[in-house]
Amino acid sequence: MTAEILRFALGYAQIALILALALSCWRMLRGPRAQDRVLALDTMYMNAMLLFLVIGMVNGNVFFFEGALVIAVLGFVTTVCAAKFLMRGEVIE
Repeated sequence: MTAEILRFALGYAQIALILALALSCWRMLRGPRAQDRVLALDTMYMNAMLLFLVIGMVNGNVFFFEGALVIAVLGFVTTVCAAKFLMRGEVIE
């Protein structure tokens, strides 16, 4: 019984994360300002990271967790660089 509930919950989480990823991609393409696009990019990498974690839980594969860690680090660096560029106009001083 618990395995069925877990399988259903993970399947629902995958669907919800894919929908959230699609909506944030839409916001990134349509955002009226650059700040909205950076926020959408931040949301996209967070959703992709969580989707990798859920897929790793479903498959029982450790490599998806490592991929999620790489996405998290690269997404954080990208967000910081984009925010710094929007505030000062340059990334490296």
